[in-house]
Amino acid sequence: MFSSIPKLPNRDYPIELFSVYMTLENKNGRLTIQLKSEPNLKRNVELYKNRHKKFVSLCNQQDKGRGLVQFWMDIALKDLTPKEEWEPANRVQMALEHLTVYCEESCYRAAEQVWKEDKYQSWEEYLFFARCFIYEQNKFKQILDKYNFDNSSLNTYITGVLIRTIKDKAAVSKFSRWRLLCKKSDKELKEALFRDGHSEPEISRFLFARKYFKQVYQINQVQNPTKRTGQKWPNPDGQDFQEAVKYYNAEKLLPSAPHEVSASTNITDEQLKAWMELCIAALQNYPKSIAPRFSIEALQSAGREVESEESQEILELDLQGSIEAEESVENQGNLVNRTEAALRQQLLSLKPEQQELVLLYYGFGLEQAQLAVRFEVTQSAISRRLNTIELRLIKTLSGLGQPTEWVTQYVAGWLEYNYQAPIYLDLIHAALVEAIKKLDPQERELLRLRYGQKLDEQEIAIQLGITKSEVNEALIKAKSKLQIALLNVINNKIKQYISIWLWVFGKNLVKSACENLNIFLIQKEDSKIIEAVLEECVKGLHQSNQGG
Repeated sequence: MFSSIPKLPNRDYPIELFSVYMTLENKNGRLTIQLKSEPNLKRNVELYKNRHKKFVSLCNQQDKGRGLVQFWMDIALKDLTPKEEWEPANRVQMALEHLTVYCEESCYRAAEQVWKEDKYQSWEEYLFFARCFIYEQNKFKQILDKYNFDNSSLNTYITGVLIRTIKDKAAVSKFSRWRLLCKKSDKELKEALFRDGHSEPEISRFLFARKYFKQVYQINQVQNPTKRTGQKWPNPDGQDFQEAVKYYNAEKLLPSAPHEVSASTNITDEQLKAWMELCIAALQNYPKSIAPRFSIEALQSAGREVESEESQEILELDLQGSIEAEESVENQGNLVNRTEAALRQQLLSLKPEQQELVLLYYGFGLEQAQLAVRFEVTQSAISRRLNTIELRLIKTLSGLGQPTEWVTQYVAGWLEYNYQAPIYLDLIHAALVEAIKKLDPQERELLRLRYGQKLDEQEIAIQLGITKSEVNEALIKAKSKLQIALLNVINNKIKQYISIWLWVFGKNLVKSACENLNIFLIQKEDSKIIEAVLEECVKGLHQSNQGG
């Protein structure tokens, strides 16, 4: 707890007033407030300043922002004015966020006022209560609905509401730093840690540690019969951390543990306590939805694994990605063309009866039972013939990609550089993590020591009480299992691709044949039409190959 309140930096009018929020930082034991810009909000203010005449006029008024507050409230609460083409589609949501950021100063003033009256809890906790309230949009909107513009400024009104809110929270005395840590969901903690500058594998380890600390702490402290209902949650003691560490170190060896955890070393009581303090700091710094456009989910859906608070960083990353993409387009195009050509060539090399089977099954959508009647064989025979054709195409694609030649090298490189923090958006990374979970416990431990702790073979041999050659043999065996698992995944994906490709290719041939014959509907019972379309499809198959 700090004995003084840090000074609130000034925000420039009008852009920063509606686009900048505050964060708390501990510098050499002294609490300071830093201002951080939300890029989307900043761009939106600049957009209105450049395009909206009334907004420009309000910016020039010397009214401490009251006119702009009313402008954003009219959009956020009423949305009566017709939407201009240049305005964002989510202008109502954006207006509400501008008002939320504007009220950051009210949070500061309210926390300051309550702390001067009652220093039982820290000023930081009072500030946290206030910010949580305004960043809960439904509550904030309800409060804005009750605001009377003629009675007071929005800052004065919101400050009064927040003072009452903070006092209500403090009077209950249930909120503590440790209650905050236990009550937040994994999703909220993960996002808070991410925006506080932490990354993988650190985040997964923090979440895993919090899981066992929470269980131990709640049993020992919160559910303790000696604790009276309504009391503030007590601080944990040394025994809580000791018990939680025992669970962490034991459970991390199980296959169900996150890979980032099982790949790491055992932890100590002091380390666990430090981790929990970092989690609390992250949660206190970033109340719910403080920067919604930079949530983990949004970044992952865009394929990013990095923090993107600064718009310049985003631009640099996007430019770099665009350059890399342009450089690889030609290679990707060549691979697609080679794949298409190879598969079509294989279809042409099939016997006429096999070509008909493929077209009738994938193009016309006939069932295997119907095909068995047509070809006068059993249904199982039809299934075997289709599998034979698919296998032939799979071998063709495998020959193009040559996975057996690069998988060995890839697995070795992945273990060396990505073992501790795999990228789950990458299919191969995810497949290797799953393969590791299926290894024997001894093999998982060997990989952890070699690639998690970075011990060499001799150090591992001494630690496990075996010879260096035995270590090498076991590592080779484990790598071989990973290579086989990866090859199986690749083969399964190739098989899925072949099925989809045959379906699309067959349907397109049938569609083209029907257009050539002016046929608009095919009844599966109409054998004459099927024969005519099938004959046209075979012609199309040969013509498409000549055209390619």
